[in-house]
Amino acid sequence: MTRADLVAAARASIARGSKSFAAASHLFAPQMRERAWLLYAWCRACDDIADGQDHGHGMTRVADAPARLARLTALTEAALAGEATGDMPFEALRVVAAETGLPAGFARHHLAGFARDAADWRPASEGDLLDYCYQVAGVVGCMMAVVMGVRPDDAATLDRACELGLAFQLANIARDVAEDASVGRCYLPGDWLAAAGIDRAAPLADPARLVPLVRRLTDRAATFEARARHGTPALAFRAAWAVLAAARIYGDIGRKVAARGEAALAERVRTTRAEKLAAIAGAWREARARARLYPPLEGPPLWVRPEF
Repeated sequence: MTRADLVAAARASIARGSKSFAAASHLFAPQMRERAWLLYAWCRACDDIADGQDHGHGMTRVADAPARLARLTALTEAALAGEATGDMPFEALRVVAAETGLPAGFARHHLAGFARDAADWRPASEGDLLDYCYQVAGVVGCMMAVVMGVRPDDAATLDRACELGLAFQLANIARDVAEDASVGRCYLPGDWLAAAGIDRAAPLADPARLVPLVRRLTDRAATFEARARHGTPALAFRAAWAVLAAARIYGDIGRKVAARGEAALAERVRTTRAEKLAAIAGAWREARARARLYPPLEGPPLWVRPEF
């Protein structure tokens, strides 16, 4: 496939897999947008292969998780080494890694999250949960920051990008409690569940007890989302606009989950097209004032990003 073929396929992938991210990606300058799509295509494929999904839909409990992980790892390592794989999402990674100098360690950290799922791992504590959220989403924020031109040694900006990924994943987990439970998964920390008297094997048995824990997730997501905004002054205007739009759109999902309580456990929460457009408009104003609104953060981090 030519680069143009890869970009076209990646654009189709993000359009099917995430309307929220697709909407925000159109705010990037053309080259950055294409690179964001290419990175998304690889991330989406990893998730789909690991979970037996089609562009994030129809999650199933896979019986051959170790074999799937081995395939992901082999193709990813080949792509990072600059070798042709013949597989679109991994060709997309090969191209975007070569064009941006993407650190291979970030991609390997991402695969570590899928290794946890393949081992049927579950978090015992909030710290465990944040480690997992980093692997499956926080490090994707770091990779996207590099795609946006952030230097791999700009720790402060990468920390903010990581925090946005953490916010997105915490909101995802809060929204998908019922879907995860349908395939035997529950990402709520074990100590939270124990304190609330909830059985991890049947988290939906008593929705009233579950709601405060879901809100606890969305509260954590909101905290990381707010911190992440302080990284946007380091970005070009259009990149900052896209990031702030994505933060608003995805943040709204978490806020809807919190507001709906038990009802959010019965039906997947989404944002409407009108809500996305409003978020994009609001993010434009926010991006213009980002240097004033979001000075560098001071004090210790809420969570320490691992090194590779």
